[in-house]
Amino acid sequence: MYSGVIDGFKKVASAEGIKGLYLGGMPTLIGYSLQGMGKYGFYEYFKYLYTGIVGEETAAKYKTMLYLSASGSAEVIADVLLCPMEALKVKMQTSATPFATSFLGGLRKINAAEGINGFYKGLAPLWLRQIPYTMVKFATFERTVEAIYKYALSKPKEQYTKTEQLGVTAAAGYFAGIFCAIVSHPADTLVSKLNNVAKAEGESTGTVAMRILKDLGFAGVWAGLGPRIFMIGTLTAGQWLVVDSYKVWSGLPTTGGAAPAAKKE
Repeated sequence: MYSGVIDGFKKVASAEGIKGLYLGGMPTLIGYSLQGMGKYGFYEYFKYLYTGIVGEETAAKYKTMLYLSASGSAEVIADVLLCPMEALKVKMQTSATPFATSFLGGLRKINAAEGINGFYKGLAPLWLRQIPYTMVKFATFERTVEAIYKYALSKPKEQYTKTEQLGVTAAAGYFAGIFCAIVSHPADTLVSKLNNVAKAEGESTGTVAMRILKDLGFAGVWAGLGPRIFMIGTLTAGQWLVVDSYKVWSGLPTTGGAAPAAKKE
């Protein structure tokens, strides 16, 4: 359909105008705002909770496991918040004919046709996409921040200004985003197709998913990875910048990096 990203922009803009480029923008904004609040907020909560359960010494020894378990747990909750908006967004963006003329109209149409299942039938594939994505994003980000301070910079984290620390945040965020895109891309492709394919009578979601994967083939599953790497890298860096900027504004330390050494008496 499109030979590349630029070609896609040109064809959509030519056929539908600027409005076509922002189709599905409202559910995207609301859905990912809810998901982001849930993801980053519950990540900090689960880090605190799990550290309290296993003890600070064990948590420090197995930091990567702490990052993975806390982020995975947070994403389970965050995706429940995202899924209804993701379902609407995909239908608005991928339907052959216009699905709905408004945000509320789209919600009503899904509810009338499929009920609550219409909003959550993509939850399991969404978890398959987002949980590995988030676990990789948070663990890679935390470890990358640690590596930057340990190997690339000459001073401990606390000796750098908050602005310099935010620069490390941005670099680590972009690097983490690259890995996120690769890990989650096949499931992302599947979710996009699943939300816009009708089930046959008695057909399970798993059966539909296998049918879609068979039709796509290996190359089809990985189509669009390049643009997604650029998008997710930029998005991830931006998200971590927002989170850490808020922390700085609140008087909290930025995320990641080795803790300051304890002072000897």
